[in-house]
Order: sequence, then structure tokens, then C-alpha cells
Amino acid sequence: MRLRLEWPLRSASTMGAVRERGPSVGDILRTAALNAAAAPPATFFYGGQAVIEGVLMRGPRQYAVAARRPDGSITVLSERLRSRVYTGRPWSLPFFRGAAALWEMLALGMRALQWSANVQLGEDAEISPGAMRTTIGISVVFGLGLFIGLPLLASSLLHHGAPQSVGSVLIEGVARAVILLGYLFLIGLGKNVRRVFEYHGAEHKAINCLESGAPVEVENVRRASRLHPRCGTGFLVVVALVSVIVFTPLGWLFWPVRIACQIALIPVVAGVSYEAIRGLARIRDTRFGRIALVPVLAAQRLSTREPDDSQIEVAIAALAAARAGDTGEVGENYATVP
Repeated sequence: MRLRLEWPLRSASTMGAVRERGPSVGDILRTAALNAAAAPPATFFYGGQAVIEGVLMRGPRQYAVAARRPDGSITVLSERLRSRVYTGRPWSLPFFRGAAALWEMLALGMRALQWSANVQLGEDAEISPGAMRTTIGISVVFGLGLFIGLPLLASSLLHHGAPQSVGSVLIEGVARAVILLGYLFLIGLGKNVRRVFEYHGAEHKAINCLESGAPVEVENVRRASRLHPRCGTGFLVVVALVSVIVFTPLGWLFWPVRIACQIALIPVVAGVSYEAIRGLARIRDTRFGRIALVPVLAAQRLSTREPDDSQIEVAIAALAAARAGDTGEVGENYATVP
């Protein structure tokens, strides 16, 4: 069942909020790591993604996407999670859940992105499912070429030894990490992508506020950190590091076989990376955990920006709709905020 909410929040103070000066880098890194530790172990850890002029939030039973319409109102779509990736027992087991997280980033994220794009375009110019599938296919090919093909090319140009060697794989791994960070930096220069990164920051702030135990209100969310240990950007950073270890034995293979094996091992890399993130989360209040989280959190400075209050309101709306499923009344509750 689908749920649509209309939140007519269009005041001048909402749309033109003044951003406040943030804390120091050290305070942000420490706060982001400690905020996530505040929730009890049994609590479900909410997660999300930024979409076009909106935010996706996922709860244990349902997900919700909130987006601000061109007229200034907020609309929310909420649906129950029915896929076996979310309901099947195997996908909650160690290493398997990493592959499930990767699927979620692709499938659920693209579905939310399509919906948010249609919100901005209106009913007369909606993106068709066929066009979205084509876009997904092109994106996958582009991603494989950028993060597998290009690092392999860089390794062949920079490595002067035998092409089938461990050294070439190590250079390839370093190149992959540099390409990832460079890619985030370059796309962040665009105005439209910066808006998405601002909503990404709003998503993190809302979750950090929730996990700190404070009421999820604009004032409290505004003060929260825009960095979060369980971010997808941090996950990709760990993937780049883990891939060096997993792909090292492939260094002795010829490049066509190596590429095929690397693609086949992507779920393995995702599973190991996901468990590494969870492991860091368990020790994030220790000295080693804080140090190990530095690259994970620092990379998010490229993929997040400080949001304004209007963007924070969208993130709060999405989180509230996702949390509505906790009561068991999935896809049936809604509210309108005047």
C-alpha cells in the first residue's frame, strides 16, 4: 500500500534559514562516532539516502521518501518492505547482509530517485520505468568502467614490473581510492549535486539526532553532526580498502580473467566491508575505533554539505514516516503538519 503525505511548509523563515557556523573538524568526528553509540544495541539503526530535493529513510518494516515540491510543500511516499532481501532470514546473516545492503543502495535508492524526480517534473512529464532501467544500466556500466576498468588501466601505466603481480593489484587499489575521492570532489562542484549533498547532510543530522536521544526537531537536528559512521560514502571507502585485500590473489591472472573475477567478487567485497563497518561501530568509543573511523568520516566531507532548515524539515518528515512502521500500522498512518 502506498501512502502520500502533503506537508504545506512554505514560510519565509523555513525557505530562507540562515546557516550557523559549525563546530571544529575534531568535534564533528568525535560527535558523529559517539552519537551513533547512544542508542541501545537492540534498537534498529535507521539509514537513508539523499534524492532529488528529498531524503529516503528506511525502517525495519517500511521505507519513506520525502521531497519538497516546486510549490514549497513536502510530499511523502511510504511503502512496506516486502522483498526477501528485507524479510528473508539468510539476508540478515553476517556477510550476506552486506550484499543486501549493496542491493538496497541500488534498487531501493533508484526507486526513490525516480519518485523524487517525478515530484519535481510533475505528472505531465514523469520518468517512465523503461527510461529509469536504461539509466540504471548505463550507471552500472559507467561504475564498473570507472572503479574497475580505470584503476586497472592506471595500474598498467604506473607499474613497470610484470603485469601479473601483487604490486599491480596494490597500485590498482590505491588508484581506485583516489578515483573515488576525486569523483566525489568533482561532482560536488555542480550546483544540483551540491543540493543533493545538502540533503545528504540533513539525512545524517536527523539520524544523529534520533540516536542521541534528543527530540527530532529542527533546532536539535540543526545542531547535530552531518557526518555519520554508517554512511554509504564511508562504506565505499571501506570497499576500496577491502578490495585491495580480496583482489590481491588475482594479481597473477591475465587482465580479462582478473576483471571477470573482480566483478564476480563484488558481493564478497561488499559483505566483508559491511562487517568491517559493523565492527568499527562496536568499538567506536575506543581510541582505536575513533582513529579507524577518521577516513570513513573524513570522506563524508566530500559527499555532505550543511543543510538549511527547509532541507532538515524534509529529512524529519521522511524519518517520521519511516518510524511510523514501528507501531505495526505499516502504510496506514499519516499526518499533516500545518
